[in-house]
Amino acid sequence: MSWNNQLSPTPAPPAPNRPRWARKRIAVPVAAVLLFVGVGIGSTEGDDTKSTGADKPAPRVTVTVTAKPARIKDAAEPAPSVTVTKTVTAKPKPEPKATESDEAPAGTAVFKVWGSAPAGADITYGSDSDNLDGSGLPMTKTLKVQDGALYYHISAQLQGGGDIRCSVTIDGQTKTGHARGSYNICSAQLNGDFSGGWD
Repeated sequence: MSWNNQLSPTPAPPAPNRPRWARKRIAVPVAAVLLFVGVGIGSTEGDDTKSTGADKPAPRVTVTVTAKPARIKDAAEPAPSVTVTKTVTAKPKPEPKATESDEAPAGTAVFKVWGSAPAGADITYGSDSDNLDGSGLPMTKTLKVQDGALYYHISAQLQGGGDIRCSVTIDGQTKTGHARGSYNICSAQLNGDFSGGWD
């Protein structure tokens, strides 16, 4: 058989052209997936700054002032008043601290509680033989020191949160305590020693 008699291979039929709507069926979902991936990556990068517990916002005060209308000569009706609102950042008040000026007069014990207790605080103070109730912040109470007393103490329990300090002072000696957070207790106690002093 000669090469002329060989069968020539039949050419492959041409690939059918896809209609445009079939191409869109693939392109639209791919574009949507890429969009969602991009949004997800962008939202995770966010702001890199970190805030700490010490970065507490300063309190803000809003003051409303009514401006005086300008005088208009020969006006039949008065001009309308203008109200201006100004927001000012208030400076926090410094927290009172126990200092040397808080020393108790000779022969007395001075008990103090100060700070912030929005829901209040249960306060008791006294000696080994007395237990008295106190109230309000800031609180200062005085007792006469009794001969033979073993100790003088103060205790203040927060009711629902806050930040308070407490102290007891006798003859120039001061003990202080601190409490912060819900139902925590601030306590301080001065003990009598064998020489008649306090520590």
